[in-house]
Amino acid sequence: MTNRPQRLLALAQLANSIGDGAYYVTSALYFTQVVGLAPAKAGLGLTLAWAVGSLVGVPLGRLADRRGPRGTSVLLALATSAAVAGFLLVRGFLPFVLTACVYASAQSGLAAARQALLAGLVPAGERTGLLARLQSTLNGGLAVGAALGGLALGAGTAVAYRGVLLLDALCFLLCALLLLRLPAVTAVATVGGGRRFEVLRDRPYALVALLNAVLLLRLPLLSLALPLWITERTGAPAWLASGLFVLNTLAVTLFQVRAAKAVTGLGSALRVLRRSGLVMFASCAVFALSAGRPAWPAAAILIAGAVLQVVAEMQQSAGSWQLSFDLAPADRMGEYQGFFGTGVTVARTLGPVVVTWLLLERGALGWLLLGALMPVAAYAMGPAARRAAGHPRVGAPAPGPRGAQGSALPRAVAVDGEEEGGVMPRRGGCRTGAGDQWPVDDQWLASSAAGEKWITP
Repeated sequence: MTNRPQRLLALAQLANSIGDGAYYVTSALYFTQVVGLAPAKAGLGLTLAWAVGSLVGVPLGRLADRRGPRGTSVLLALATSAAVAGFLLVRGFLPFVLTACVYASAQSGLAAARQALLAGLVPAGERTGLLARLQSTLNGGLAVGAALGGLALGAGTAVAYRGVLLLDALCFLLCALLLLRLPAVTAVATVGGGRRFEVLRDRPYALVALLNAVLLLRLPLLSLALPLWITERTGAPAWLASGLFVLNTLAVTLFQVRAAKAVTGLGSALRVLRRSGLVMFASCAVFALSAGRPAWPAAAILIAGAVLQVVAEMQQSAGSWQLSFDLAPADRMGEYQGFFGTGVTVARTLGPVVVTWLLLERGALGWLLLGALMPVAAYAMGPAARRAAGHPRVGAPAPGPRGAQGSALPRAVAVDGEEEGGVMPRRGGCRTGAGDQWPVDDQWLASSAAGEKWITP
């Protein structure tokens, strides 16, 4: 494969991330000041919309498997563009909720479909590096978009806010056009009896996705928990919250590719995930030390904690990309990625409640409890992934006996740092041990309470 599809994927990512960056920093004010919704209603509507979006991710991902991921991605990018444009016309709570449901559903489906598209276009050995570059592209695009949104915030007019929505709609239209220029990926035939939504019966994969959702509880830290912690529990200036966010964005833009180079298969992914859990625990412990400190000592401690946090974030992202693709059958890639992506929605929905209760109610102890949860989930990934790797799935022909037809079967890939005994099943003709996932973490939800930056590749 040439580099042209990878360039087109990156350009599509850049296009919609610029639009989203502008949208995320202005949408809450547009919905409250221009549409006239109460902040609580705006937050409720977005929560309902993303709940719907999390439910349709699996069927839309399956649609991509059956009808082809490129066409499905293009249609869902167009649907996202239309939904954003629809926000220009909404007046009242019910039209807002309906439009937001279309927007969230299209975004969730687009993420799953583009994951399947990438899996069909990019050789397994090249995916991790490409995904890391796309993550960097995402952060750069969000920064540019946020700057454009800042201009609208400075103007503070309805015309400026509507201009941002129009920009976001045009960016997703451009994204659709770029995706249309990619080579078509043949839709996979349903095999193994054609049971619908096989991923919902795949308990080992579901366990891996659940553990990943626990690791994603870090999502509300920068946007919600730290701003509140800084203002209520430390003497650091309130503007430091913005500075920590900029630090995180720049670090991911500059270093995500380097952080992902160590991940080449299941074994290395699990090692990196364990490392990320330990680093995240250290980050939370450092944040806890800032409690009650005066301005500059607290600021220095918080910056140190934020550096550790972004290191853990980049490691966790790279490891989770690898696992989600390695453990998914080739003929249901969109369906499985749609399911794995619901972990972001779970973390985004429950995370603010869990994190604020732990940190604001329990203080430094809450930081330590949250931090301890991370290595526990990260280390549990090892046995969970081993079980999932050996689980027979639709589209995974059972390996024949060793030496069948005069040929020896391939050795099992290394899992959890050690080579597994026996033979690892092949899935859809592709050997387990190579594959990745679109970065589905770091997702911004613009609401009255908090926002999470997120990637929808």
